[in-house]
Amino acid sequence: MAMQWQWLQPGISCTVRTYAKINLTLDVLGRRSDGYHALATVMQTVDLYDTLSFTLRDDEQVRLVCTQPELSTETNLALRAAMVLREYTGQRYGALIELQKRIPSAAGLGGGSSDAAAALLALTRLWRLSLTSEELLRLAASLGSDVPFFLYGGLALCEGRGELVTPLPSCWPAEWRWLVLLKPAISVSTASVFGALTARDYSDGSHTWAVCAALREGRLPDLAHLYNGLERGVVERYAAVAAARAALLEAGAAFVRLSGSGPTLFTALAHLEEAQRLWLRLQEQGYEVYLTQAIYPSVESLTLLSLPAR
Repeated sequence: MAMQWQWLQPGISCTVRTYAKINLTLDVLGRRSDGYHALATVMQTVDLYDTLSFTLRDDEQVRLVCTQPELSTETNLALRAAMVLREYTGQRYGALIELQKRIPSAAGLGGGSSDAAAALLALTRLWRLSLTSEELLRLAASLGSDVPFFLYGGLALCEGRGELVTPLPSCWPAEWRWLVLLKPAISVSTASVFGALTARDYSDGSHTWAVCAALREGRLPDLAHLYNGLERGVVERYAAVAAARAALLEAGAAFVRLSGSGPTLFTALAHLEEAQRLWLRLQEQGYEVYLTQAIYPSVESLTLLSLPAR
């Protein structure tokens, strides 16, 4: 799979945006024999993004530098993706990875997973490797349950432990055109949230199937089906999340839901003026809040590079 060095010129670089996601649904179906939980979830990318730059090095070193120094470690998913790709293909090309971080970490928005997917796609092109879609998906799944979704982006149904991805039509409802995301000033461990689940948090997937059906038919999903099986436990265990949820409702949100394992909460509005008013009220209260929209990035936009001809 590895290509010849003469095809690669040190200093060639590319810059990509890596988008966050929200979970419209998250049905936890039960615990699997491998220790993971079986899920059915509908996810949508939103236009809150990190920026990743990749530059070829003339040695075998792969380094990552982040605007948040505490994330410039070997555990960073973008760097781990690069190392997994090198190990799988057997090549030893070098790269400098520069990460401008905007998506909050440990927030239920998939920022690290999105960075990892972008690293797999960009470095496959930058290093001129030949991998099939199936190989990329396997590598992505080895890095984390959400990483395969970000190879697609847009709107998708994710099953298994989250790694089985079925893209859905680009049919985000106009009534939910504007999304307000509120990140409480805490971080939440995904493992601890799943570890605290009880049988009453499990569901049969009907919420997810109902939302998929509505979206495919061009209908606005019933708010009762915007269900997250993790939400009860997170709201009960973390007072900051409960307070933020109350603040959103008091500020005028028609509904509030948890994204992923949290702690980020979101609501949706049809009109920009309404969304801006809500965003401003929450910002004035000192909350970390984002005004976003659904976005449908193409694979080409993630991997568009300026490479020399072979």
